[in-house]
Amino acid sequence: MKQLTGNELRKLFLDFFAGKDHLVQASASLIPENDPSLLLIGAGMAPFKPFFTGKMKPPHLRIATSQKCVRTGDIENVGRTARHHTFFEMLGNFSFGDYFKKEAIAWAWEFLTEYLEMPKDKLWITIHTGDDEAFAIWHDDIRIPADRIIRMEENFWEIGPGPCGPCSEIHIDLGEDRGCGRPDCTVGCNCDRYLEIWNLVFTQFDRDEAGNYTPLAKKNIDTGAGLERIASVLQNKRSNFETDLLYPIIEYAAGIAGVTYGRSAKQDVSLKVIADHGRSMTVMIGDGVLPSNEGRGYVLRRILRRAVRHGRLLGIEKPFLTDIVDIVAKLFAQAYPDIHDKQEYIKKVIQLEEERFHNTLAQGIELLNRQIQELARTGETLLDGATAFKLYDTYGFPWELTEEILSEHNMMLDKQSFDQAMAGQRERARSARQDNGEKTVIPDLSGLVTESLCYNPEAEQAKLVLLLKEGIVVAEAFDGDEVAVILDVSPFYAEGGGQAGDTGVLISPLGKMEVTTTRKLPDGTIYHVGQIREGLLKTGEALQLVVDYERRRHIARNHTATHLLHAALKQVLGGHVNQAGSAVDSSRLRFDFTHFAPVTEQELAEVENIVNQVILDNTCVGIIETTQEIARGMGAMALFGEKYGDKVRVVVVDNFSKELCGGTHVGATAEIGLFKIVSEAGIGAGLRRIEAVTGYGAHDYLKAQSELIKEAAVALKTRPEEIAARIEGLNTRVRDLEKELGILNTKLAKNEVQELLAAVKVLNDVNVVIGQVAAADMENLRSTGDMVRERLQSGVVVLGAVNGDKVNFIAMATPDCVAKGAHAGQIIKETAKIAGGGGGGRPDMAQAGGKQPAKIGEALKAAEQIIKTQIK
Repeated sequence: MKQLTGNELRKLFLDFFAGKDHLVQASASLIPENDPSLLLIGAGMAPFKPFFTGKMKPPHLRIATSQKCVRTGDIENVGRTARHHTFFEMLGNFSFGDYFKKEAIAWAWEFLTEYLEMPKDKLWITIHTGDDEAFAIWHDDIRIPADRIIRMEENFWEIGPGPCGPCSEIHIDLGEDRGCGRPDCTVGCNCDRYLEIWNLVFTQFDRDEAGNYTPLAKKNIDTGAGLERIASVLQNKRSNFETDLLYPIIEYAAGIAGVTYGRSAKQDVSLKVIADHGRSMTVMIGDGVLPSNEGRGYVLRRILRRAVRHGRLLGIEKPFLTDIVDIVAKLFAQAYPDIHDKQEYIKKVIQLEEERFHNTLAQGIELLNRQIQELARTGETLLDGATAFKLYDTYGFPWELTEEILSEHNMMLDKQSFDQAMAGQRERARSARQDNGEKTVIPDLSGLVTESLCYNPEAEQAKLVLLLKEGIVVAEAFDGDEVAVILDVSPFYAEGGGQAGDTGVLISPLGKMEVTTTRKLPDGTIYHVGQIREGLLKTGEALQLVVDYERRRHIARNHTATHLLHAALKQVLGGHVNQAGSAVDSSRLRFDFTHFAPVTEQELAEVENIVNQVILDNTCVGIIETTQEIARGMGAMALFGEKYGDKVRVVVVDNFSKELCGGTHVGATAEIGLFKIVSEAGIGAGLRRIEAVTGYGAHDYLKAQSELIKEAAVALKTRPEEIAARIEGLNTRVRDLEKELGILNTKLAKNEVQELLAAVKVLNDVNVVIGQVAAADMENLRSTGDMVRERLQSGVVVLGAVNGDKVNFIAMATPDCVAKGAHAGQIIKETAKIAGGGGGGRPDMAQAGGKQPAKIGEALKAAEQIIKTQIK
């Protein structure tokens, strides 16, 4: 076999299929485009779903990719097996109605045996039980002996209704020393001897809701070959983790931890988890994913925190993940150079998240320790699964870590109830994905020659070629119907790159449609969404097209201003600033960007001044159409999550800003008029958001601010220019009054304390003070309670205070009374319940609230009985 690095293998695969007339495409982003049914891309075919269904036409009938993928369904197995990963690369060649089984099988065999020089006698084939066609090709054409072609019922690929079909897998026999030792060990055994390295999926049927299989008119090929798996074979490694694609990270982690890989199975698991998760988090952040508590951000957070936990299991107490980014950037320098470009940004995101998790981890350990203490107090040894799941889900504890800590105290985890809680979470996640997926409707465009559809900003008339109602193709639609329309030519700009789509009117001989937005399908086809306001629309008829150009001009001002804002932020805050999302419409612009601290008022003012200076200079805004390579050489910025073809459009504002962009823009910066920032805030870890207005929007905003200042001046009985001084005077007066009030409250509290102490009761030889007092808030109530307890020296105190429609309670007990059985937390819990509230706390101090002030007397009376039952 050839000895190849992972990078050499990837290139050889893509070059091989380029030689077979395949269009080699760069890996799609891990963030799915126009597919809310997926959180992350998890298979090589995922970006091509519309092409497999035949609803849309691909850019080429043959495509090859090395696709970045993330799957977390088996995350617990990562590190425990030789092959499980969260991040991996899937080599794939695809045919959309072009070649089929004969070519796909022949090329897979040619690549493996001639280009990779794998021994033919070590390769085994599996096919679907009923796929005689695949058997004939493997046996008659490729000359595989019949006893090395195994029929398996499970070799059929389908995910619910839609395209599906049998599949054929190629396995390699790695030798008896990799096997389980059983005499009947063969392909399909769970041991590591027979490794699947290639899967050819023959999508030849269309399954309907009833489970019927209809042959597809155009059959497809979807192949997948794991880069890491094949690399492990060529490099003669026992696991993927020992290949050059992962092992450098293991070496780094082992060095930091002071351990040696291969000495301890337990330590090896942690080293492998760190290596796998280190790659995942780096690539995910590089593709624009940021840590959060939901969606793909939660996936990233879980992966990153799991890596931190395994570092701790190895004894690594300090932050260590950021240096992994440097290793991954070097490993992927050839395949994904953008990771190198974003290296410092990725490291900063990881640094902040790792520091945050170290604090969270401490909170989780505190919770677990409290549970252990409670179990010890009650004489129990089994921790319930719900608590363990909370530790897992909220604080990122794996159940193994919880179990390990419990074992140190001779305790156990109720693993069965933990598994039930875990299963419930997975079911909720599965249902959420299904619900999300049902929202995605892609129309069938197979009957259209989409290549003839075009965008022409000058077009005034067009033919209606497709009419959709509720996602279904119809011949006509009537007044009141919500519809989508595809035209043979359109002057409407489609929503994209954060810019809102055009609106306007479509007029037919018999009706009128109001266009509320314009969008694009994954293949670039423009469609117009809206409602029929009069009469009807019919497929095939000619329409008059009226775009709301005034609205578009407002949008263009905001879009060009967004580019200027991006460039100004880089000048003021630093080169690490990158766009992480935007929304541009006719009223305002929203710009999300990467930065790791609040932007100061001085910095915002500087940014605003820079943008307005460029506007006043009336700089020409130019549009250049060129190749990606030339655009990047010009220094043009490409944005997170955006896909660009070979030909790109660069928007240039002199030497100030250069960005790849397909949106609408002004001809010169003075058309923007004025730029005004209206807000700046953090929206996530390392992520900030600015909202701003331009043109008439800026004028209206400043006018509204001026009116507000006038109204404030009238209310304050002063002139607008003296508002600040007037407010400062009022603030001084308020502070003086608050001091006077504080002194009066203290005097009042002291008087109340004297009255309470005069009414002290003795219950079972314990001094008890119970009463209602006047306290403005919980803080004042606690202060009064502290004074009573201090004067009492030994005893139990329960106080209540009414504040409007609420009631507050506090309970306190001195240490000697706690020793006699008094428990403030339990006292307050039962007392507050009577007044429609709840709460709790420590044995020596607790507080609570209630919603029924009228019952404060009844509640305080009950407190006396509760104390009697406690004290022995």
